[in-house]
Amino acid sequence: MKAAKVWFKGFDGAASEAVEVWATEIKVQGGFWDLPPGSSVLVLVNGVSTPVEVGEESTFTAHCKLQPGENTITAGYTEADGVSMKEAELVLNNRVPALPKAVIELEIQTDRISFNGSASQANEVTGAKVVRWEWQPESTPEPLKLASGEEFTSAQGESLELGLPTADGEYYISLTVTDADGYVDRAKTYFVVENGVARAVEWATENPRWVDDAMVYGVVPHNFGPEGFRSVTQKLDYLKDLGINAIWLAPSNATPTESGHSYNVSNYFELRPDYGTKEDFAELVKEAHRRGIKVLMDVVPNHSAYEHRYFQHALRYGEASPYYDFYDRDEEGNYTYYFNWTHLPNLNYENPQVRRWMTEALSYWIREFDVDGYRVDAIWGVRQRRPDFWPAMRRELQRIKPEMVLIAEASARDPYYVQEGFDSAYDWTDELGHWAWENVFEEPTGIAQRLHHALTNGGKGYHPDSLTFRFLNNNDTAARFLTRYGADLKRVAAALVWTLDGIPCLYTGEENGIEFEPYQTPDPISFIDRGYRDYYKQLVAIRKANPALRSREVAFLGSQGEAYAFLRRSPEQTVLVLLNFSAEEQTYTLTGEAQPLSNKIGKELLTGREVNLSDNVSLAPWEVMIIAFA
Repeated sequence: MKAAKVWFKGFDGAASEAVEVWATEIKVQGGFWDLPPGSSVLVLVNGVSTPVEVGEESTFTAHCKLQPGENTITAGYTEADGVSMKEAELVLNNRVPALPKAVIELEIQTDRISFNGSASQANEVTGAKVVRWEWQPESTPEPLKLASGEEFTSAQGESLELGLPTADGEYYISLTVTDADGYVDRAKTYFVVENGVARAVEWATENPRWVDDAMVYGVVPHNFGPEGFRSVTQKLDYLKDLGINAIWLAPSNATPTESGHSYNVSNYFELRPDYGTKEDFAELVKEAHRRGIKVLMDVVPNHSAYEHRYFQHALRYGEASPYYDFYDRDEEGNYTYYFNWTHLPNLNYENPQVRRWMTEALSYWIREFDVDGYRVDAIWGVRQRRPDFWPAMRRELQRIKPEMVLIAEASARDPYYVQEGFDSAYDWTDELGHWAWENVFEEPTGIAQRLHHALTNGGKGYHPDSLTFRFLNNNDTAARFLTRYGADLKRVAAALVWTLDGIPCLYTGEENGIEFEPYQTPDPISFIDRGYRDYYKQLVAIRKANPALRSREVAFLGSQGEAYAFLRRSPEQTVLVLLNFSAEEQTYTLTGEAQPLSNKIGKELLTGREVNLSDNVSLAPWEVMIIAFA
C-alpha cells in the first residue's frame, strides 16, 4: 500500500518561504491520495482546525482566516482513531494592516452640523471592535463650538454636534478610533462655508480649494544634490522664495538599479536608499509643510519592476506560484506590457489581492508620512484593464486625507479621469504621451493659430470639471524647451503656462534656464541662474496675487497673425492676456468678448504701468501683456 500523501496546490514553489498575501481570508486548495480508511483531510491555521470541503478527484478546499503577520497553514489527515498526521506546511504573511476603520458620516442641519462615527468598523484582521472615538478640529477658518456653546478642542463618543460657523472656508475635523486591542485608525472629513452658509462637499468631483491655487514644482532628487531627500530639504527655502506651493517628487520608491527615474518599482513600501531613509523623507515632508508647501509623490500602479520579488517568483514557479495571478496575462499565459516595456510587467487588477496591495501602498505614505497626494503614472493602463478601480481607491484615500490631490498621467481631454477620481490630468492630445503643444512651436510662423487649436481641443472643449496640468518641461519632454526653441519663445510660452487655467508646473532647473535631459542626467545639476529666475518669480507672484488667473474661467479669443489672446475672469476681476509669438510687431484687434475692454484703463502686471486700451493693441516683438481690470 502506498503511503498517504496530502499537499497544497498552487504553492509548490513556496513551501520553503513565506508567501505574502493581501487578504484577511484566503482559499487554500490541495490534493491527497491513499488516505487510510476512515480518515479525513485536516487543515490547521496556526494550530487551529478550520473547516475543509472535499471535492472530486481527491481535492480539498479550506477557507483560512489569517491573523496579523505570519500564519502557519498545515495540511494532513486525521485517522479513524483520532491521530493527526501532518503532511505539508506553508507560511502565509498577511500584509493587510491590523487596524480598525474610522468612518465619518456628516449631516448639515438648520442649526448644527452632526458627525457620526458609529459606522466605523471593527479590526478587519483581528475582529476587535471599536471601543473609543475621539474627535478633533484640524484646520478651521474660525474656532468651532459644540452645539452646547462650549469651545470645541476635542470630544469623545460615537457622535459629535457642532454649532454652525459663519466664516467662509474649509473646516476639517478628524476622528480617531481605537479598538479593544489598542489598534488605532484615523479618518478626516470637511465641510465648506460659502457666503456664511455651510454646505457638504461633492466628494466625487469636488477638489479642495488649495488645488485651484496649486503651483507645482517637479523635483528630481538626484538632480537636486547628492543626498537626495536631504538635498531637496535644503532647497525648500529656495522653492518657497520662488513662490510655488507644491512639489512633485520624481518616483522615490525602491527600484532595482537605484538610477534613472524609478518607474520600475521593486518595493512600494520602501524608498530608494540613494535618496535617503524614511526618517529623511519624513523630515522633508515636515519641513515642506512648515513652509506651506504640499508634497506629492509619483506612484506607479500600472506595473512593477521585472525584478520585483513577486514577478521573479512567478517566473521561477509559473502557475505554481501564488503570485502568478498578480500579473496580467494574455490567452497564452504570457505576461502583458505596453509599448516596448518588457521590463515592466502589467499588474492584474482583476485579482482582489492586487487591488488591496496597491490601495495599502498609497494609503501607507499618506497615513504614515502625511504626503498630500500623488501624480499617478500610466494610469491609463489601469483604466483600460479595470476602469472601476480608481474611484474606489480615491474614496479610501479621501477617507484618510480628504484634502489630498490626484493628478493623472493621462489626457485631460478624456472626461473619465475628472469624473472617476482625479483632480487633474495632463495637457495631452487623445494619443498617449503626446503633449498637446508638441507641434505648436515647431515652425516659426503660425504658432498662434496652432496654439488655439490645441487649447480648445480642436473646438471640442474640455469637461467643465477638468483642471489641466500645464507644463513646458517634465521628465518625458527630453531636451528642455529652451534648448529646442530658444530664449525669446521660452519667455512667451512661460507666460502662457502661468496665466492659463489649470495647474501650472515648473520642472527641475527650468526657472534658471538649465539645459539638460532628465533621463540622461543622473548627477546633480547647477542651480546657477542664467537670467530667468526673476521672470519666473514674477509670473508666479502675479498668478498668486490675481484671483482671475487662479479661476477656472477662460475665454480663448483666438489668433490674429502671430498674436494670441484670452480672457481670465473671477468675481473680483478680469484679466486680458496678449502674447506675441514672433520677432515682428503685431497688432491685435479687440473683438467679441474683449470688445467691452476697449477704452478702459487696466494695469499691466509685468511692468506695473497703466494701460488705456484702444480697439487695436500693438505688441512689440515677443511681448507679453497681462492686463488686469477691476
